[in-house]
Amino acid sequence: MEVRRSARRRRSVAAYIESGVVVVLIPASLSQAEERRHVAELMAKLSAGQAAKRRRRGTDVALAGRAEELSDSFLDGRAKPSSVRWTGNQSKRWGSCSPENGTIRLSTRLQGMPGHVIDYVLLHELAHLIEPSHNDRFWSLVDPFPRTQWARGYLAGVEAAPTLGGG
Repeated sequence: MEVRRSARRRRSVAAYIESGVVVVLIPASLSQAEERRHVAELMAKLSAGQAAKRRRRGTDVALAGRAEELSDSFLDGRAKPSSVRWTGNQSKRWGSCSPENGTIRLSTRLQGMPGHVIDYVLLHELAHLIEPSHNDRFWSLVDPFPRTQWARGYLAGVEAAPTLGGG
């Protein structure tokens, strides 16, 4: 670990990993006790972030395997993504596909939902590798999934829930 003090830095503290070394940036005016406290907090955050990445990588492998199974079962193996992974930065979409480079991303908001819902979203994104538009050809690829309507209804319910109020 390397601590870098900066006279220009007034209040903020930050940490990142550079060439395998944790670099902590702190204001030059901090006391040794404040430095130790901030270093401990930042190290804990970095450690938790690295652990989360390792967990996601493990589940990404399982997700990629499931994508291959769905492609084989419903798309005659024609959809061959270059990568499939969970991502936490999709707050409006359930999934995304970039047909030009073959990447598929599923929102971590799907984790914990029923398997048929995740499978539907994954199959939806796989179909975009074959047909980028939401046209009749696209839907003919997705619709054979046996629980399409249930999955779409489930997702619609999840999206509507915050607007329904309660109590």
